[in-house]
Amino acid sequence: MDYIFTSESVCSGHPDKICDSISDAILDEVLRHDPYGRVAVETMAAFNRVVLAGEVTANAKIDYEKVARKRIRDLGYTEDIFNFSDKSPIEIYIHEQSREIAQGVKKKGAGDQGMMFGFACRETKTLMPLPIMIAHKLTQRIDEVREKKILKYLRPDGKSQVTIEYKNGLPSRILQVVIAVPHREDVDIKEVKKDLYKEVVGYVLDEFGFKINIKDLIVNGTGVWHMPGPASDAGLTGRKIIVDTYGGYARVGGGAFSGKDPTKVDRSGAYAARYLAKNIVKEKLADKAEVRLAYFIGAKKPVMQDVETFQTEKKNIKVIKDFMKQLLDTSVEGIIEGLNLQRPIYLRTSAYGHFGRDHFPWEK
Repeated sequence: MDYIFTSESVCSGHPDKICDSISDAILDEVLRHDPYGRVAVETMAAFNRVVLAGEVTANAKIDYEKVARKRIRDLGYTEDIFNFSDKSPIEIYIHEQSREIAQGVKKKGAGDQGMMFGFACRETKTLMPLPIMIAHKLTQRIDEVREKKILKYLRPDGKSQVTIEYKNGLPSRILQVVIAVPHREDVDIKEVKKDLYKEVVGYVLDEFGFKINIKDLIVNGTGVWHMPGPASDAGLTGRKIIVDTYGGYARVGGGAFSGKDPTKVDRSGAYAARYLAKNIVKEKLADKAEVRLAYFIGAKKPVMQDVETFQTEKKNIKVIKDFMKQLLDTSVEGIIEGLNLQRPIYLRTSAYGHFGRDHFPWEK
């Protein structure tokens, strides 16, 4: 089967990712003081403004403003010219979790209803689809060359997009790479493109065994991008769910991840599904696997647990399903304990995807 597929990623200073980062930093701070704390925090970032809203129930007193300002500063927003910085006003509207939801969670049930999907395939060493992994590596490298001042003129924010041609169902070549990144006004776009081609695109594609000509690199499609961040485009927590998962290559559930503690199965269920799918492929039970889970609010166990192997299975489906049951208890309590999720590990997920990096427990 021949086809073309495109995935995108965004840098850590992208407006939506600023918001994911702040929400997950608050979650980590709560879990650092109270592993059983319950958190559902949303962040909005706009022109010279940050708004925090949601619910926190924990035996801890958290300085939300301090956490948010540190994240904004760490992400590179320290200049007044950006009209958004670590000095911008912050509004806080955070209260305790609803008692009606809390009574289900206290009984070790799901904090909400929903369906979750996990996916794995053999296209990369991480058992992730190739397009999204290259896209993530590009945004990670963009941030790296800015932070290390390899390209001193870059500003925070940025995006990548990769288009790959598949032949007989396998990646064949890179057709195009798109990079969008803000930079100082005194630097010509031709110089930016030349530097990105060498320091970012060539650097990353070499790792995957691909090359493109510079003519197949698009940088800043309109030709101009100087002002980064929320002053140019407002940000919201959870708006990059396709970037966070499989780049559109596989199905995803109905809920976003950042700012939610692991009793929210939107997050923990998606991690469990990826864990199961990855191990199915790693153990050579199939070359491609999609695991499906679903819960209702208060449910201790999933109302759906199934697997699709796209006719790539090496063993009987019953063998694969038995393997899943033995590998991980997908009750809410089983996932949280089995993957050791009640600890401050979530800030690192807020950029470059939640899957495909070995330091997360669901990737083991």
